[in-house]
Amino acid sequence: MKTLIALLLTLFLGATAPLMAENATQAAVDPSQTGKIIVHVTELRNLDGMLGASLYASKKGFPDTPQISYATLIKKVTSTEDTFVFENVPYGTYAISTLHDENGNGKMDKNWLGMPKEGCGISTNPKIGMGGPKFNDSVFTLNSKQLELTITTRYLFKK
Repeated sequence: MKTLIALLLTLFLGATAPLMAENATQAAVDPSQTGKIIVHVTELRNLDGMLGASLYASKKGFPDTPQISYATLIKKVTSTEDTFVFENVPYGTYAISTLHDENGNGKMDKNWLGMPKEGCGISTNPKIGMGGPKFNDSVFTLNSKQLELTITTRYLFKK
């Protein structure tokens, strides 16, 4: 649970960052060995605030440190379902975390007990226990020109 709370508290502290901030050093890659990851985010409970998605190439920083993710995309929420597209991603194994920053303040809001009040999602939609999502339970492999994923947004509290 602490890891889940950490995810929700710190996932997108930089919500005012550019729409595409490639955070890791990226070496030149053969374009024939890259693909596109299309991420459909579903079940947003309202049209408030910002929505972000971070793509991780390793367990380092996953799921709550977008500053060291491979890439992060952030956009204004315009629908209860939305889509992100990560382009020119080298073939490999990745995981994605998403955050619905409902009030657009660039951070995960929490209640007086420290429990998150905003929604998040993880690639492969794993069951999340007390330890929060694990990279190995959240990974997928990009090995084609295009891969589509659907991530369901989860909220711990009703608004």
